[in-house]
Amino acid sequence: MAKTLPFTGSGVAIITPFDGLKTNYDELGKLIEYHIANKTDAIIICGTTGEASTMPDAEHLEAIRFTVEKTAGRIPVIAGTGSNDTEHAIELTKKAEEMGADGILSVTPYYNKTTQKGLVAHFTAIANSVKIPVILYNVPSRTGMSFAVDTLKELSKVENIVAVKEASGNISYMTKLAAEIPELYIYSGNDDMIVPTLSIGGKGVISVVANILPEETHNICEYYFNGDVNAARELQLKMLDLINNLFIEVNPVPVKTAMNLLGFNAGNLRMPLVEMENANFEKLKKSMIDFGMKLV
Repeated sequence: MAKTLPFTGSGVAIITPFDGLKTNYDELGKLIEYHIANKTDAIIICGTTGEASTMPDAEHLEAIRFTVEKTAGRIPVIAGTGSNDTEHAIELTKKAEEMGADGILSVTPYYNKTTQKGLVAHFTAIANSVKIPVILYNVPSRTGMSFAVDTLKELSKVENIVAVKEASGNISYMTKLAAEIPELYIYSGNDDMIVPTLSIGGKGVISVVANILPEETHNICEYYFNGDVNAARELQLKMLDLINNLFIEVNPVPVKTAMNLLGFNAGNLRMPLVEMENANFEKLKKSMIDFGMKLV
């Protein structure tokens, strides 16, 4: 039986604008309106790009609540509620559902890395605690572990585990997932692999570059879905240098820097993240100017 996806297309892994030690909700509201006006298909709040790992629970949950209220059903809201503590993940996930989130994004446990058997137990417990769709998040570069294909086969049997955000960068692995588990949908977790992911049946992207190029990122998906593969490919390749420079340092350092250069009030990074090295900053600026962006 086909699973129900919370969105197709471009979901922005939205930054969290900070004002010193606090979330800047005025600016977050402006960013949400900006994304709705510029064709973003879903808001992913409190993910890696949103610096959720340095947000206390009260702030984390308030950001989710605010985003759900601000979007007011105009586009889906996916809440990042992952944790390396299963009970903590369940608590955050249940509260996100209560607040009206359309789905949750849950990363593989990090640091206290579990076995494949443990992954099945962890995500089954999370999914069984709610009714809303669950998107698994595979990002071995950050967590040091990855889903085995057989593990995802087992997890796909859980009714509300609907998709995986696949950020391994391994297209062979992703193709194997698409071939062997067609009922588990795939979102690209890498902005440089949107078109390759769509080509094997992917349903969209959870994107960093969409913070600064929301319409273009949406258009890559729309072109592809409408059968204009050439236009999708050309736009993917045109954006490639800028995409690469958004990851020249750890995300979200470059994308927040880029947003401030564009005149958004993205604010500061939260330590241990710090400002970019000057040489990398200049590379990022050049790629933005080369793309045709106007800096302040």
